[in-house]
Amino acid sequence: MSRSERSPLLLAGLLATAGVAHFASPRQFDALVPRALPGTPRTWTYASGAVELALAAGMAVPRTREAAALGAAAFFVGVFPANVKMAVDWRNRPAPLKAAAVGRLPLQLPLVLWARSVAKNGVTRNGEAQA
Repeated sequence: MSRSERSPLLLAGLLATAGVAHFASPRQFDALVPRALPGTPRTWTYASGAVELALAAGMAVPRTREAAALGAAAFFVGVFPANVKMAVDWRNRPAPLKAAAVGRLPLQLPLVLWARSVAKNGVTRNGEAQA
């Protein structure tokens, strides 16, 4: 399997792992939900986990890969405010935790670019995976 064939599956795995984590340990994600959003933090935690799982499934299937990858890029942009909130909220935590929270911020850009790359290179016009 070539690198270009692995890339969408690796990104799908990352999204699936994050999605499962939202259901397995929701409390840690509840704290990241900006207060300005309507509804309960738990609803947003479960909704974002479900979106991550759906995007992962879509990216694993060549026919839906492009749309799922574009959705993932948009999702990574959309959750950026939660990462900013985490960095602000954790500014007084021990140095390793604070570093992890701040370190997540610049990681969003490579994730967005990765998803866009998968969308651009992941399928041919007939919906089959490129080699």
